[in-house]
Amino acid sequence: MALRDRLPRHLFTTRGWGLIAAGIVSLLCAQVMGRRDLLALGVFLVVVPLISLAGIRLVKPRFRVYREFSPSTVETDSVTTVRLAVARTGPGTGRVIMEERLPSRFGESPAFHFPARSASGGTSRYEYRLRSGRRGQFTIGPVTAEFTDPFGLSLHRHTIDDGDTLTVTPAAVELPATGLAGARGNDGITATRIRANPSDDDVMTREYRHGDPMRRVHWPATARHGALMVRQEESVTTPEATVILDQRFAAHSSGFGPVFSGAGDDGGHLVGSDTFEWAVTAAMSVSAHLSERNYALRFLDAAGEPGFRRSPSAPEPDSEEYRGAAGLQSIAESLAAIQLTGQHHLRREHDTVRREHPAAGESGQAVFDDLLMDKLAAHRMRGPVLALLGKISLAEARALAPAAGYAANAFAMVMTDRTSESAELLEALRQGGWRAVAVDAATSLPAAWTYFDEGDATVAAAAADVRRGAEVAR
Repeated sequence: MALRDRLPRHLFTTRGWGLIAAGIVSLLCAQVMGRRDLLALGVFLVVVPLISLAGIRLVKPRFRVYREFSPSTVETDSVTTVRLAVARTGPGTGRVIMEERLPSRFGESPAFHFPARSASGGTSRYEYRLRSGRRGQFTIGPVTAEFTDPFGLSLHRHTIDDGDTLTVTPAAVELPATGLAGARGNDGITATRIRANPSDDDVMTREYRHGDPMRRVHWPATARHGALMVRQEESVTTPEATVILDQRFAAHSSGFGPVFSGAGDDGGHLVGSDTFEWAVTAAMSVSAHLSERNYALRFLDAAGEPGFRRSPSAPEPDSEEYRGAAGLQSIAESLAAIQLTGQHHLRREHDTVRREHPAAGESGQAVFDDLLMDKLAAHRMRGPVLALLGKISLAEARALAPAAGYAANAFAMVMTDRTSESAELLEALRQGGWRAVAVDAATSLPAAWTYFDEGDATVAAAAADVRRGAEVAR
């Protein structure tokens, strides 16, 4: 290893260390030869780098950093462009080496020089791209700057901003069109005909509003009024769908700890498992599928509380209902950092609680009880209910079974690592009116969605078992 590689790089540059070395040699020579001029030269060569080091720490250049993500939130495995604008706000000269600190999953941190060659108006602009294969919230930055004095003798590394949070949402899987939503029109709207009087010619009309379908324009009334008029003989109601997302640690884990605790230095530390990631992707995919068909969505957890109350990325943690494109975006952001909740240890105590109280979750929290039933009853028969469940017990399946009576259609996906052993659970749900299927982390989501429509839920388990057997054979 070269001598310059052994020297501390956070104090002096190679030039600075060279001057100090030359100064020490001059002092030694002055001592041996008794030359006062060499003594003065040696003192000068040693003191100059020290003065520059003190000066750069006392008079630190100040910068302003503006960071923008495009898009502001990004789906997993998609690319976001990071744009940096750095401007000097205080006195200072010389070239600065800057580095954007990134979580390790994004690879090597980009480094750049300030000012940039293309700087304009005192502001330097930089751009790079990021891609994440896992959802979560990640701190991008801060920018650290390595300053040098005007003579290039000393160095000082300083953090010049706090960084910004990048939200990576789960990507939706395209689901095939099925009849799961019930008897709806192509736009997902249920129309109830209300007559003003028995005559078909006497139709109530109103002025056209932006968004009204042209098929409802009443041309005779339009001709009479000289403006677009639409029929009011149809009262339109927006269909609703309820998603129950089971987020309990014990329902998606095995043994005494989580299957994985993601992020590390990425800033998320999300506690999850393969089956829970499957459920999160399913929740995002179903939400996108139904939102495209004009469904209003409701998210609940297994206890009947707002589904995203414990998600650190949720824009509105206490909200249950989501509508339109804005609502779908809010769901995506809420799912970005959602994780398993409850006790992450003491599994034996948890099992004791479940034996004594079959409908209890972590820490004795009741699940599939009156609170959930009341929430479903408040929106009775307004649309389908989809339950994304973990490894539930037979008692929990029987407690949830009556909930199907509050929905126009009820569907349940039971996540488990042994689909062939879930027959009794599925039968308990089906007796209550659910269409239920057992899936594992390797099950195709579009295939599981189609199994509901085909009415043959047992095919999912069989297909998964056959697929695993084929992989073992290979």
